[in-house]
Amino acid sequence: MLETKGLTKRYGRHTVVDDLSFTCKPGEVLGFLGPNGAGKSTTMKMVTGFVTPSTGTASICGHDILTDTLAAQRHMGYLPEGAPLYAEMTPRQFLDFVADVRGLTGIDRRQRLDEVISLLHLAPVLAQSIDTLSKGFKRRVGLAQAILHDPDVLILDEPTDGLDPNQKHEVRQLIRSMSEDKLIVISTHILEEVNAVCTRAIIIANGRILVDDTPKNLTDQGDGDLDAVFRRVTQGGDLPEAEVAT
Repeated sequence: MLETKGLTKRYGRHTVVDDLSFTCKPGEVLGFLGPNGAGKSTTMKMVTGFVTPSTGTASICGHDILTDTLAAQRHMGYLPEGAPLYAEMTPRQFLDFVADVRGLTGIDRRQRLDEVISLLHLAPVLAQSIDTLSKGFKRRVGLAQAILHDPDVLILDEPTDGLDPNQKHEVRQLIRSMSEDKLIVISTHILEEVNAVCTRAIIIANGRILVDDTPKNLTDQGDGDLDAVFRRVTQGGDLPEAEVAT
């Protein structure tokens, strides 16, 4: 389970994330939505332990991200925005490095490496330096490292950024297949992603939760157009009371 309690981040007088509290359970694919600058990536960085909250906290599978950081991080896989990688390494070297960090050994290590390389179709570029890869392949290498240790919780920040339509379809299929026994959070501003894979959607703006509902319910409120709901909510419009976060 993932739980946030009063998660807040301030930089000086500027509040980027403002008192976010929500809970997610295994089997859910949560779309974490908002316009650029809404606080999505900052929230993901706090949940994963890469940025310290000003106030509040988060827990992963019962481990507090502030007081039990390493235990929490062992249960999660994280694909950051931009998927920072070691450009001089090859994908094979990088994934071997991640396997070392994650403590994978023996037959489990070999099986997981073979599996993620196959799932992300990385075989053709395994010996190529990462700095020469296309943006789409770099994104796939980033996703491979996130799922290598078969985590209980996946935090994915713009997972299909830079992928072509065929690659997007493959990654979305992978997310759906993994969602049966994992908790997956997808931070995105691409609304088609939400309709394609998410079972729940939270919309934030100015660091605050505005809506927490299913994509279907939100789409119904927009007469089949989730974009219309997103614009209305984030630009100060109203939804029926049942769908507005309290």
